Amino acid sequence: MKFLDLAKVYIRSGAGGNGCVSFRREKFIEFGGPDGGDGGRGGDVWAEAVEGLNTLIDFRYQQHFFAKNGQGGMGRQRTGKDGDDIVLRVPVGTEILDEDEETVIADMTETGQRVLLARGGNGGFGNLHFKTSTNQAPRRANPGQEGVERTIWLRLKLIADAGLLGLPNAGKSTFLAATSNARPKIADYPFTTLVPNLGVVGVDGAEFVVADIPGLIEGAHEGRGLGDLFLGHVERCAVLLHLVDGTAEDVVEDYETIIHELEAYGGELAEKPRITALNKIDALDDEEQAEKRAALEAASGGPVFLMSGVSGEGLTEVLRAVRAQISEDRLRHKSQDEEPETWHP
Repeated sequence: MKFLDLAKVYIRSGAGGNGCVSFRREKFIEFGGPDGGDGGRGGDVWAEAVEGLNTLIDFRYQQHFFAKNGQGGMGRQRTGKDGDDIVLRVPVGTEILDEDEETVIADMTETGQRVLLARGGNGGFGNLHFKTSTNQAPRRANPGQEGVERTIWLRLKLIADAGLLGLPNAGKSTFLAATSNARPKIADYPFTTLVPNLGVVGVDGAEFVVADIPGLIEGAHEGRGLGDLFLGHVERCAVLLHLVDGTAEDVVEDYETIIHELEAYGGELAEKPRITALNKIDALDDEEQAEKRAALEAASGGPVFLMSGVSGEGLTEVLRAVRAQISEDRLRHKSQDEEPETWHP
């Protein structure tokens, strides 16, 4: 399934049905009076967050969503049928934006959450509605109200507890593959990861979700490389794990490049709790490890973990540090008696 995290959608609610002008005509009834019914109400356009979706690919093939119009009123005091609603089924974590791509209409963060995007028009009154003691044969009826037509943007931000940051080839995908059952593409060239990946990581009886996004380079906020739009997928994370390639010539420069891009992205992303880890230490000797670790600690102003996604060295300590920054209500605790699920085709 192709990953798509941004889609433009055109919606329109249904128009209300017109009211009816009608008079009762029956044998032996001289003054039947008005009996025109009201028009039916137009259908609404809703958005609903559902389980089982992790991409907006469905909106690549259908961008127009129009609710049904209400039926017009009829004689014999019959009201027209209401138009059917239409529901946009979106993944949990989808932001619904106005046409300007800045105004947030709704943030779908929970399964089953529904939001009204466009209300259907009311049906018009039939001439029966206008009957009075002084006007017992009205010949007027109201037209139905028009529906609401608008353009919206859907932007998916993955729901994850921890996010991975780093330059291309910093070892993010290797770390995810080594700590979870996720199998992202791993290769020895930049920008191996083109779309975000999720993996469930477990440590000390607790599980949490880790998001791996494509690497950032200097100038990503100006559109260089793959840009910085993928940073939206780690906005909801409780903690960020910043991996620095230990084999790089200048680890401090690499570290500051990512920090600068976070600050340029804006919002609260740069203020989130951050854990720094020096990766690929299996390719460094003890002296190089100590030197680069000290340089990173001076630049970050905090502790720096040593780890290797290939050899597995230091992974448990890093995971424990990440887990400590995640609140208990976001963790999934495994029971001691819980048996692993058996896979069936």
